[in-house]
Amino acid sequence: MSRGSRSGTCADRAAGFAARCVDGYCRLLSSLIALFLAVMVVLVFGNVVLRYGFNSGITVSEEVSRWLFVWLTFLGAVVALKEHAHLGTDMLVSRLPLAGKKVCLFAGHLLMLFVAWLLFKGSLEQIRINWDVAAPVTGASGAIFYASGLVFAVSAAVLVLRDLCLALAGRLGEADLVMVRESEEQGELEALRAELAREDALRVDAPRQLP
Repeated sequence: MSRGSRSGTCADRAAGFAARCVDGYCRLLSSLIALFLAVMVVLVFGNVVLRYGFNSGITVSEEVSRWLFVWLTFLGAVVALKEHAHLGTDMLVSRLPLAGKKVCLFAGHLLMLFVAWLLFKGSLEQIRINWDVAAPVTGASGAIFYASGLVFAVSAAVLVLRDLCLALAGRLGEADLVMVRESEEQGELEALRAELAREDALRVDAPRQLP
């Protein structure tokens, strides 16, 4: 085996390992989002029932639900960034040649890294300021609230750097260079087309595997 083929194999293994780590991390975030949403529903609905039915209530309901909603939003933004599901406009970029799409991707991702750094810096400062500040109802540290921005900033930076590395390594097709969606319906349509393409590929490969 030549040195070039060995380096290519190592690069493929590293890319595959990174993809599995990112997928596992996003699955974990999706599970946390579902858990946070379930807790919010229980707290809010339970508080309404207790208030109007029993003249009582859950004291921490409003505060905990507000914090969980903030965390849910930031964690969902990480998953959406990984899936390239954030809405945007590709009216100009989609009409550019391949080189122009690459330039726009690099410029956009560098700006995203800068914004992630600003969010990281600001969240870290707020965590330090509010570390000893107790929440009015739960008494928990106010740093928990601002830690959501820190988690998002770090996760987003890793995902953006991953996309940049894939682009530099030439592992992104021309269609993958446009990483925004005009609408939610367009995203659903693209996911359906990808699923149909995978099914067609399986149908084509199935006869070849028969003896």
